[in-house]
Amino acid sequence: MDIKREQIRTYIAENILFTNKEYPYSDNASFLNEGILDSMNVLQLVMFVEKRFGIKVNDEDIVPENFDSVANLFAYIQRRVGTPVHA
Repeated sequence: MDIKREQIRTYIAENILFTNKEYPYSDNASFLNEGILDSMNVLQLVMFVEKRFGIKVNDEDIVPENFDSVANLFAYIQRRVGTPVHA
């Protein structure tokens, strides 16, 4: 499966930030600390990951180390899918 950070950025920009512009933050920006996402948006992001990448996200996986930035989420997906991914 070809996984790219851009897929995550685009999803957040279009479906959470509701903008047609590019994702305006760095990949390391904290979703919660920067006010990019709230707790409801995190659940929306979990559903996106499960559907788009075919991953079952366990409750214990929904932690900042996995879901608090594009970089963290990308690394989490990479670990779960177990295939090479592309930035």
